Amino acid sequence: MKRILFHSNNAKAFTGFGKNAKNILRHLHKTGKYEVVEFANGAQWNDQSLQLRPWKARGSLPSDPAILQQLNADPNKARAAGYGGHMIDEAIKEFKPDIYLGVEDIWAFGGYWDKPWWDKINNMIWTTLDSQPILPQAVEAVPKTKNFYSWASFAEKDLKAMGHDNVGTLHGSVDTKDFYRISDTERKKLRSEFGLSDEFIVGFVFRNQLRKSVPNLMEGFKTFKKDCPNAKLLLHTHWSEGWDIPRLIKEKNLNKDDILTTYYCSACGKYEVKPFEGQEQTCRFCGTEKSLNTTNVKAGVNEQQLNEIYNLMDVYCHPFTSGGMEIPIFEAKMTELVTLVTNYSCGEDSSTLECGSFPLEWSEYREPGTQFIKASTYPSSIAKQLKKVWKMSKEKVAQMGRKGREWTIDNYSTEAVGKKLESILDAMPEVDYDFDWDNEEKKKIVLEDLLDDGDRIAVVMPESAGDVLWINSLIDNLKNLYPSHDIYVFTKPQFFDYIEDHPSVYKVLSYSPEIDNLHFLEGSGKHKGFFDMAFLPHYGTQRFHNYHHNGIDKTQFDLYEN
Repeated sequence: MKRILFHSNNAKAFTGFGKNAKNILRHLHKTGKYEVVEFANGAQWNDQSLQLRPWKARGSLPSDPAILQQLNADPNKARAAGYGGHMIDEAIKEFKPDIYLGVEDIWAFGGYWDKPWWDKINNMIWTTLDSQPILPQAVEAVPKTKNFYSWASFAEKDLKAMGHDNVGTLHGSVDTKDFYRISDTERKKLRSEFGLSDEFIVGFVFRNQLRKSVPNLMEGFKTFKKDCPNAKLLLHTHWSEGWDIPRLIKEKNLNKDDILTTYYCSACGKYEVKPFEGQEQTCRFCGTEKSLNTTNVKAGVNEQQLNEIYNLMDVYCHPFTSGGMEIPIFEAKMTELVTLVTNYSCGEDSSTLECGSFPLEWSEYREPGTQFIKASTYPSSIAKQLKKVWKMSKEKVAQMGRKGREWTIDNYSTEAVGKKLESILDAMPEVDYDFDWDNEEKKKIVLEDLLDDGDRIAVVMPESAGDVLWINSLIDNLKNLYPSHDIYVFTKPQFFDYIEDHPSVYKVLSYSPEIDNLHFLEGSGKHKGFFDMAFLPHYGTQRFHNYHHNGIDKTQFDLYEN
């Protein structure tokens, strides 16, 4: 039975990663094929609530308040600790997994591939990528990771075009049991509770962030309303972060009564849908003052209530600049809504007729700073596709909605994603690793068995792809200067392909931290060393000991020499 350390958001968190963790952990546990251990970001190591899980679980944060305080004093350390960086080694040592499965933003894993256990066990990163060109951290991580999976197919295509064959697409999971189409009778009754009858409701469920194209949606809705006077726009989001929605309503000269939102009572847990009237309203259900606010991540509707909100809608419209998966799209599909989705980033997977969608056209702009390509959805395309759905017969809408639901179940359900993950995990080899890092750190690398007789020069460049390729340009020059010497290159195994076919390289050997010692390589005192000279261009060329080379080096490299 393989032991899996599943590292992600806490399975109780109301986030995309959290929902996926809950779904997948349940699935893997139910198979009985694996010993599953949850390493939960956002919880402390000994959090008692974790002990109630049907599987083993630890939190990613230290339980010691003093250590937490110390970490929080440094923003960088606090951020790394929040992603599990402070406790990951402890989790690996305690549970000794056969498989490390990290499901987080790509920057959560920085430095993991330099840890002693990373290449000794099966490692897998399953992450969200949202833009082109692919995030540099991801490009760096791919060759250092045995199994790399993105939640969206566009990233797989781009990474494979770069020459990486260890990548694939594994969609995030959707719990298809929570979202479904209610009967027409129930739907009519539900709409009447909020004063809705024959209105055509355009819906958008989202976290109010700048990458959600609210201004574009409002402009498209304004145009559409000229054709459909009884249209209303339901924005299920928090109105006190991100876009200033009341301001946008005024700028677009829209009737505020045509823009609906969801209010949630933190006192009684009930909700209502109505035009925005400000925050901290009195709840009409329980009478509690200042308890009624637009739904948000801290106090929002449960999934049963959210299913009802989707069922209030006649069409679902999701314009965005980019995204890792955009789970509301699939929740909407499960309620048999026709979905309108920006055809970019992860939207390429969910905006086709095959999956019950119409694509929203967009123009490119570059995000300042990152220079990532982002999509600006055409308001004209939004209006056009809304009108198309509005004009469709009820039978055609229902047929398209059922098609979207079936497609989502086939491709994004917990069962479908879980089965694909099982096949990936089952194909991973067994692990024979003693996790004795203390002893491992004491080991001294023995080179005698790897070296042949003769004069020898070492070149050390552990990573990454670009730097190893750069070394290629220096090897010929070095060989010209020292034609009688055999050149040995030390790098990490994943970069062997970048250097081992060079005609002037005698042998490529695996890098280990002991190699970062010039005196170990060239000799010092009674230690004779292994090489006449060693070059460590990655290791601080301003340091004195990088210039020794036993006093026999001839000259620095001439990059212009043929």
